Amino acid sequence: MRNKLAINGGPKAVPDGTVKRWPPIDDVDRRMVLASLEGDNHAFGPNCVAFEQEFAAWNGNRYAITTNSGTAALHMAVVACDCQAGDEVLVPAYSWSSSATCVLHHNCIPVFVDIDFDTMNMDVEKIEDAITPRTKAIMAVHLHGLPMDMGRVMEIAEDHDLKVIEDACQAHGARYKGRKVGTLGHCAAFSFNQNKVLCSGEGGMFVTDDEEMLAKAKQLWSFGETRSPVESRDYHAYALGWMYRNNDLTAAFGRAQLRKLDRYLSEQRRNALRLAECLEDVPNLILPQEPHGYDHNWYNYTIRFDVEALGHRHDAAAFRKRIVKALTAEGVETGIWQSFILPAMTVFQARNGYGRGCPWGCPHARPVAYDVHAYPVAQRHCDTHTGMTTPLRSPNGPEVAELMAEGIRKVMENIDQLGP
Repeated sequence: MRNKLAINGGPKAVPDGTVKRWPPIDDVDRRMVLASLEGDNHAFGPNCVAFEQEFAAWNGNRYAITTNSGTAALHMAVVACDCQAGDEVLVPAYSWSSSATCVLHHNCIPVFVDIDFDTMNMDVEKIEDAITPRTKAIMAVHLHGLPMDMGRVMEIAEDHDLKVIEDACQAHGARYKGRKVGTLGHCAAFSFNQNKVLCSGEGGMFVTDDEEMLAKAKQLWSFGETRSPVESRDYHAYALGWMYRNNDLTAAFGRAQLRKLDRYLSEQRRNALRLAECLEDVPNLILPQEPHGYDHNWYNYTIRFDVEALGHRHDAAAFRKRIVKALTAEGVETGIWQSFILPAMTVFQARNGYGRGCPWGCPHARPVAYDVHAYPVAQRHCDTHTGMTTPLRSPNGPEVAELMAEGIRKVMENIDQLGP
């Protein structure tokens, strides 16, 4: 009875209530948020300014602009890199949709590059084949908290006179050869969404060391104006602008959480490594890697199922869903993060972002095809993965990781109970 899967009526491997919610809230959060609430400025207030300064100092950047989302910060990065109508930006074929739609926001064209299966990041060996005379930038996504091979990316960028945007929305604190992500490219974007390791509910940050890039990003960020809300504004739109600013309450929450971020990251790493130890001999799993010289922040612990060994290569995605359903029944908090590779999404297949075929129909753009079969590695990953976040986050400890591993082991060692 003990080995009978919960989905078939057996006992759950993980008791209800085991996993504590994210993020932990304490008196520091309450004090800072309430102080903001009692303050005089609930728009772009003093906590916003302080958050920018503190985050830049924590990450090692000269400049930071706090935004209402990581997606806004990515759009600002596209603009900071002087990408214009018809320009192309290289994007990994597997990521969150914002990694590519931020390119569309400024009438630019995403060109997809397949991923490396081991790292889940853009395959650096395939970047140069995707470069055209219209290529302006590379979107270097540090997926799930593992940095890209930024040494090779920057070499390619220098050889082809390209800019590099780091999509570090999931990668706070991750390091490449000792340097934090967000300090390696020309500019970068972070997200503070509910799921992120630095959570303020929503919000984000654009960072750069380049003063000219800062000015371009800031102009887009606030109505096309040249002066920030803390300066004497003339309320004149000098260029196309959005309203991407953060607010004081959210920034206060972000500041409070930033004070605890190093501890969170340390605990998250400890828990992820314990999970890896417990899973190393579980059959038919492909565990995530951390190459030498890379420091993963373990935002998401993503495993893949060896569907070929399981005899389900022909129906990989469907069988993966059955496994995930069984894991969930055991109390394992895991799920499918992204069900589609980016080129397969309707907005790219239809090539009709704004209507009438724009921006692909722009006279400055060249024809770009999005053949979904051109990205087999991204598709393989997409069809075989499942990810875990909250169980590895503070205040959960190694004992929670061990219980998650027990549930995964139970399902994978009794996979025949799922039927043919």
